[in-house]
Amino acid sequence: MSRYFHDLRRHPTLKGAFLLGIGAVGMLDGIVFHQILQWHSTYMHTDRHYQIVSDGLFHLAVTAIILWGAIVLWNGGRNRESGSRRLFVSGLLSGAGCFNFAEGIVSHHLLQIHHVKPGEFQTAYDLAFDACGLVMLLAGIALYRSLRQS
Repeated sequence: MSRYFHDLRRHPTLKGAFLLGIGAVGMLDGIVFHQILQWHSTYMHTDRHYQIVSDGLFHLAVTAIILWGAIVLWNGGRNRESGSRRLFVSGLLSGAGCFNFAEGIVSHHLLQIHHVKPGEFQTAYDLAFDACGLVMLLAGIALYRSLRQS
């Protein structure tokens, strides 16, 4: 796994896709959980005004990460190599998974800022969220390893 994160810093396709994965899953999180289901606001323990502002700041941050990833990909696009699509998918999955897993552990468990779905089964929802993030992260790393071995 350390080889993956070493290469992540140096390879523009992997790095750009990783950043896009973080931004894309952050946007999906905000749209689905925060806005549509209204389960998972960035800061649940305030009045509605501060929830909307905190969610807006969250969306602004993940949009900046998406733009950063796009710029990295654009600048690195001159080097087309074999397996670049799989490399891109690897970065996308691992970025998305890393974001969800880290956000879940930090926000839901350590800081307890909010939960996926507060209430009776909140721990189960939080753990399912963490598991989905971990599966995406490990799938991205496994795909990357399969590229290195071929």
